[in-house]
Amino acid sequence: MKAKIILCDLDGTLLRSDKTISEKSADVLQKCQENGILVGFSTSRGRANIGAFEQKIKPEILICNGGASVFFRGEQIFCAEFSIEETRSILAKAYDVCGENAEITLDLIDKLFWNRESNKSTDYDKNAIFDDFKNFQHPAMKICVQTDDKSQAERIAAAVCDCDFLPFSDIPWYKFSPKCATKENAIRFLCDYLKIPCEQIISFGDDLNDIGMLKICGVGVAMQNAIDEVKAVSDAVTKSNDEDGLADFLEQYLLCQKSL
Repeated sequence: MKAKIILCDLDGTLLRSDKTISEKSADVLQKCQENGILVGFSTSRGRANIGAFEQKIKPEILICNGGASVFFRGEQIFCAEFSIEETRSILAKAYDVCGENAEITLDLIDKLFWNRESNKSTDYDKNAIFDDFKNFQHPAMKICVQTDDKSQAERIAAAVCDCDFLPFSDIPWYKFSPKCATKENAIRFLCDYLKIPCEQIISFGDDLNDIGMLKICGVGVAMQNAIDEVKAVSDAVTKSNDEDGLADFLEQYLLCQKSL
């Protein structure tokens, strides 16, 4: 197996259930880098919410906010975001559809905002900036709303043109982003920028927004803990995120050159 890039989803993939990266995973990824392979994160998290993981792995590539932003060696090379007007329209519609107590998070390039300071439904980021989103004046890359009702999500997405929306499989939330802001589109842009074909990428994932990424890369690997839809489109299934599945796969099939 020849690869020039490794792309790792974070939650449920590279991160263990306690939201840490094992020493084995860090060591294996470092060995890959020492062998001239570029390592990257491809995550729904914003740049502001991956700092500790960046410090541990030092990836050359960051695909953040589900594909809305791409960084290569610290330089931002791609950005997709809602305009201020579109951002405000989505926020207003979320309150209209889900009620004034709707729980909402919002990502900029380097900041995460949350309209709750307490009684949050998830511990996604304890250091988020509070904002009630009643007079928000920034263009958003990603907006998440606490609902598991698809019809509500459809009504929110209809507030603007070209809005993509997708549920999370592990929490009752929906993500809203520009239609072009997907992991697969970000990878296509990255490959064009680096002049490296998608066929020379190994990618790892576990959730719905990883499906496009796993399909377009040369080798797409699902974690054992991945949802069935992800396993169905993958070239291989490795051990779970709590069993160093990503590191185990790279050791066997990349560093040791074992055939799939």
